[in-house]
Amino acid sequence: MIMEFLFTILAALISIVALGLVSVIVFEAYRRSLNNAHVDAPAIFEDPKSLKQVPCPDIFDPAKKYLSLIIPAFNEEHRLPGALNETMNYLKKREAKDKSFSYEVLIVDDGSRDGTKRVAFDFVKKYGVDKVRAILLGKNHGKGEAIRKGMLHSRGELLLMLDADGATKVTDLEKLENQIHAVARKEHRGDSAACDTTFKISDIPIVAFGSRAHLEEKAIATRKWYRNFLMKGFHLVVLLTAGPGIRDTQCGFKMFTRSAARKLFTNVRLKRWCFDVELVFLCKWFRIPVLEVSVNWSEIPGSKVNLLSIPNMLWELALMSVGYRTQMWKINS
Repeated sequence: MIMEFLFTILAALISIVALGLVSVIVFEAYRRSLNNAHVDAPAIFEDPKSLKQVPCPDIFDPAKKYLSLIIPAFNEEHRLPGALNETMNYLKKREAKDKSFSYEVLIVDDGSRDGTKRVAFDFVKKYGVDKVRAILLGKNHGKGEAIRKGMLHSRGELLLMLDADGATKVTDLEKLENQIHAVARKEHRGDSAACDTTFKISDIPIVAFGSRAHLEEKAIATRKWYRNFLMKGFHLVVLLTAGPGIRDTQCGFKMFTRSAARKLFTNVRLKRWCFDVELVFLCKWFRIPVLEVSVNWSEIPGSKVNLLSIPNMLWELALMSVGYRTQMWKINS
C-alpha cells in the first residue's frame, strides 16, 4: 500500500512538472509570435573618427556593396583581432585585384563584458566606417540575434556570416560564392544569364552552408567526448525538427543572397544556438535552394559550446516545434 501510494505521488509530481514545462513552452512560443522584431537598439553607426552618426541601412534598401561580412562577437577580445586581421588582409588584396569588388565588415558586439568593443572600434578607426562598422547590442541576446541584427543592416548583394574565432578560413567564402553564382545563372535563364545586364545576384534567393561533414570522422577521433555526444544528439533532434537534407547545420560559415536574407532574417525568432536549424526550416518553407559546400575548419580554443548548452538547445528546438506546428509563428513572405 505504501509503495503504491508513493508511486501515485511520484506519477502525479511528474505529470505536474511535465504539464508545467509544456505550459511554459507554449506561453513563450505564443509570446514570440506577437513580436519577432529584432532587438531594440539604435539603427545608427557612430564614426569613431568624427563622432558623427551614420544612418543605418536596411535589408530592404538596394545593395550598395558587393559583399557584407557579419561577425557576431561575445567576449572575443583575444580571438577577434587575429580573425579580423586575416579577413581584412584578404579583402584588401581582392579589392586591389578587382576594382569592381566592394565590401563591408560588420562586427556585432553581443553585450560583451570584456574589451571586444574596443577591439571593434580600433578596426573601425583603422579602416573607416565605410569598410568596417560596429553594432552594439548593449546586452547579451545570443549569437542568432547578433547575426540577425547584422544581416538586417547590411549593404551587400551577398551576405556572409562567419565566427569571430576564425575557425574557417575566410578565403573559403569564394567556394560558397562560386556555387551561388552557378545556381543563380541556372535559376535566372541558363548559362546565358552571365551576359544579361538585368541579372542581379542579389535578386535570386539562394543560400550556401559551409559544411564540416567531410571532417566528421577525424573530428570524432580528436574532439572532446561531450562535444561528440552533443553533436550526435543534436543531429538526431535536428532531423526530427527540421527534416533531412543538410548534414551540418551548425557551421558558422554561411552565405546568403540579399533576397534570401531578406526573407529569412525578417522571420527568424530563435536568438541563440539553434537559429541555424530555424534557417533550414524557413529555407524549405520558402523553397530557397540550400547548397552545402565543404570548407576547411579547425577547432579553436575558447569555444563557448559545453554541456550547459544542451538544455538551451533543446529549449529553443521545443519552442520552434510548437511555434510552427501550431501555426502561432506566422511566416511573412
